Amino acid sequence: MKAVILAGGYGTRISEETHLRPKPMVNIGDKPILWHILKSYSFFGINEFIICCGYKGYAIKEYFTNYFLHTSDVSIDLSNNNLTVHRRNSDKWKITLVDTGEFTMTGGRLKRIKDYVGTESFCFTYGDGVSDIDMNSLLKKHNELGVEATVTAVQPPARFGVLEIEPNGNVKSFIEKPTKDTDWISGGFFILEPSVFSRIEGDETIWEQEPMKSLARDGQLGAYRHTGFWHPMDTLRDKTHLEELWLKGHAPWQLWA
Repeated sequence: MKAVILAGGYGTRISEETHLRPKPMVNIGDKPILWHILKSYSFFGINEFIICCGYKGYAIKEYFTNYFLHTSDVSIDLSNNNLTVHRRNSDKWKITLVDTGEFTMTGGRLKRIKDYVGTESFCFTYGDGVSDIDMNSLLKKHNELGVEATVTAVQPPARFGVLEIEPNGNVKSFIEKPTKDTDWISGGFFILEPSVFSRIEGDETIWEQEPMKSLARDGQLGAYRHTGFWHPMDTLRDKTHLEELWLKGHAPWQLWA
């Protein structure tokens, strides 16, 4: 099974990092968040990836082209331009890096990699979020529903504490970042059938607009409820939070450890 990952956006809300590199290449610990996402899929035996590049896509291509240098011990003989790899810690990944355009929208990027997907169901997600989602359970739910697309539904924690205020103005209670009783939103981890490509018109199509709306109207959009960990990296604050979890050894998405 293949996984398609969107990695071409600008990441304007985390511009402190993305003025130098694409958002999926922003590090959590000493590895790009894109690496973390691939490791999560690989834990469930998904090792073939199609990465939709765009803004500063060369950084992603250079990273994986030189992956041995990042993950192994090497000797470099400059006299004859030879490189010897001594300790291989590389992953068993097959990665297709596709230039999907700098200004292409999310749906357009997905349609541009149509020829690389084939005729089977495939995973689809964004290159800026991590989760401890069980990919096997997601796929099982998708097959049970028999729909064209299944989206992971999550209940994100509130970003601010909630005050319960009495009529006289006294604070009755304070809950720091409550997680219950919130609406379900798209967590961005999908299982799709190749038939969804027919719902995407072209480069200007936003996946989260007409394609998903038409799937819902036609009864072809299922939901897999995930109550575990999920967190996007939209802002510098998000990046700092994820990095703290990783460095303290409390990263819930690190299923491969």
